[in-house]
Amino acid sequence: MTVRALFRLLAWLLVVAIAYVTLSPIEMRPVTAAPADMERFLAYTALGGAFCLGYPRQRVNVILLVVLITGVLEIGQHFAPGRHGRLHDAVLKMAGAFFGLAAAKVIENRKQLG
Repeated sequence: MTVRALFRLLAWLLVVAIAYVTLSPIEMRPVTAAPADMERFLAYTALGGAFCLGYPRQRVNVILLVVLITGVLEIGQHFAPGRHGRLHDAVLKMAGAFFGLAAAKVIENRKQLG
């Protein structure tokens, strides 16, 4: 399995995990010592980075996909009992995804220079 394929698999597994955590009852949401906003930001940083490294020639499509996933999951929370989607959360998640995309691009650029 190539590194690209590994990142593609990781990206889609993160989509499944994030969807499960986002849409499951609040009692099932894993909790860490970090603030919830930090958890959200870091989860989507990993998602954006994994998609970027898995699909390096599809940057625009990756950005659109991550924005779509974020929006659909935030809206989906309105249909999950005890959950609620908020604009603040969506913006924070998208910011995390864009940070992950940018970090992955920097990693790739350094790899090409080295």
